[in-house]
Amino acid sequence: MNDVRILVRIQLGIIVTFIANKIWIRPFVLEHDFSAILNTFVLSYPNFCEAVVGTISLCYLGLVAKHLGLPWVKNSKNTRIYVLVTLLAAAYVILQEFKIHNLGGRNIYDPYDVLFSVLGLIIAYLLLNFLQPQIIEA
Repeated sequence: MNDVRILVRIQLGIIVTFIANKIWIRPFVLEHDFSAILNTFVLSYPNFCEAVVGTISLCYLGLVAKHLGLPWVKNSKNTRIYVLVTLLAAAYVILQEFKIHNLGGRNIYDPYDVLFSVLGLIIAYLLLNFLQPQIIEA
């Protein structure tokens, strides 16, 4: 269960940095004459956050579905669930970037947004495989 608590802390940390970036850091950086690299970072960081938080959230749902014995996951190994949820999150964030759907609101295509989304997906997948979260019977 500690693995899930660690993931929750990671998610909360990312959400806090997302809010700080949105409210204070990004406006400050864009108002002042900072480097293009920093501008790109503050503009694309939300895509990274969305990928990590979304993947971990989907993992919770997948593990609960397995715990409840839903037919499509009850016999799956947890590592298969980690791959599946990462692919589902990838479909959402990448298709959104290419404007296949607009569920996330106003979206402007930017290759750096795609890069940050992919980096977030990779980080989330590595976290899931490193921590190996699971639901244990009490």
